[in-house]
Amino acid sequence: MVSERCHKTMGVIFMIPYKTYAVIGGDLRQAYIANRIAADGKRVYALLLEENPTLQQDLICEEPIQKVLARCDVVILPLPLSVDDVYVNAPFSKQKLSLKDCLEAIQPGTEIFAGKVGSSVELATQCGHSITDYLKREELAVKNAAITAEAAIAIAIEEQPVAILGSNCLVIGHGRIAKSLMKILNGMGARVSAAARKYGDLAQIETEGCQPVPFQDLKYALPKADLIFNTVPAKVLKRKELSLIRDTTLLIDLASRPGGIDLDAAGELSVKTIWALSLPGKISPISAGEYILETIENCLRERGDA
Repeated sequence: MVSERCHKTMGVIFMIPYKTYAVIGGDLRQAYIANRIAADGKRVYALLLEENPTLQQDLICEEPIQKVLARCDVVILPLPLSVDDVYVNAPFSKQKLSLKDCLEAIQPGTEIFAGKVGSSVELATQCGHSITDYLKREELAVKNAAITAEAAIAIAIEEQPVAILGSNCLVIGHGRIAKSLMKILNGMGARVSAAARKYGDLAQIETEGCQPVPFQDLKYALPKADLIFNTVPAKVLKRKELSLIRDTTLLIDLASRPGGIDLDAAGELSVKTIWALSLPGKISPISAGEYILETIENCLRERGDA
């Protein structure tokens, strides 16, 4: 499927694979990826991105999407791939493309990449494809967590009338984002507590210079917090827990859908809450896009395709 071009060096002719890319849907990260691929001199079609203000206008493709996909060697889908498990996530397009139609139009053997693939992996298998979930790659997960934490703290600084320095900050969870938050908040002079379920995590929280909080003791930590970051993608803060939070406290939910906070209860209790989804794509799209593209290139290189 991959077309080839000739390159002659010292009388020897090498066949260099020349790939055609499709970058489909998504946010400012996807536009950056398309722009960068084009800047590298590669052929790229930008689909479902026509209303993205940062996309190079000459990359917009007006041909039928299925026709374009049929001649692409690499397809880069967005993060998240879909928000409803039916259509490709495309906030910068008036068009709608179902996941099924998209996958059926892609030729066998095409390299397909997406973030937060979820249950769509089964549909891909039915269509004879394998999708690489680039967010599951360690190099991207680590960097994505770091810039998510950085963006969350930027929101806190903007929204709160008090400094991070000396504030009581509570981080719920102990995954990659939580660890990045703890490190940055510690460096800014905050008094940091972190809640976790596992004894091993609690021990690690203590060695990281933070106050460990077993989940069953959250009821004691919540009323003391000036700033709370939730990173757990399950409803850990329901009405009972939210009723313990002071009205001057800011609660930032970084958990992916369905989130970790009962938003209806938070509203009724006047708890100031921000559900901050896809922060890297909103706050640091260039860096986030660069990290995604680096990860995709690493995958292609490992397969001998780059």
